[in-house]
Amino acid sequence: MSNNLLPAKIILASNNAGKLCEFKSLFAPTAINIVPQSEFGVEDAVEDGLSFVENAIVKARHAAQITKHPAIADDSGLEIDALNGQPGIFSARFSGEHGNDKAHNRLVLSKMVGISQPRRTARFQCVLAFMRHAHDPTPIVCQASWEGFILDAEHGEDGFGYDPIFYVPEHDCTAAQLSADVKNEMSHRGQALQILLVALKTKYPSCLD
Repeated sequence: MSNNLLPAKIILASNNAGKLCEFKSLFAPTAINIVPQSEFGVEDAVEDGLSFVENAIVKARHAAQITKHPAIADDSGLEIDALNGQPGIFSARFSGEHGNDKAHNRLVLSKMVGISQPRRTARFQCVLAFMRHAHDPTPIVCQASWEGFILDAEHGEDGFGYDPIFYVPEHDCTAAQLSADVKNEMSHRGQALQILLVALKTKYPSCLD
């Protein structure tokens, strides 16, 4: 790939439908087509890193290696202070059932019983990694977080993951009760992607106008 040319197709290193929807929405103002790795038959990578950064790079490299296209990977999760940062990098498989949002939320709520509201502080973390190819020695890595509190029950039908139990003080509701536009503006993933877009525009100024 040319040093100053960004292709119109970038692989999203995820098979999560919720993440794909968010990425497509956030990239809509650009000419870039975000394509899920499932279109190339790519299964999820083994997330054996010890941090969000390591796992994001593992997933981006895995998708780029198989598809031969540039790839973006997101590794994100929920950190709860009263649980010493859990579920953290294990957010997608916290209950032992990978991708079972209801089971994960039930487990979190059970662990939070008896913890007072001021101590229920938490944040979503997101790390994005963009790799031009599988052997890219200088991936672009961006990080952002979203502060809030854990409620004692689920509220809201939109969003995915831990959104129904994540209270957003600025809007007096959960992440699952926010409109897509507001969530994209506020969320950890939305913030990280805005940072990534700035980085990509700096590196490829003629490709993201």
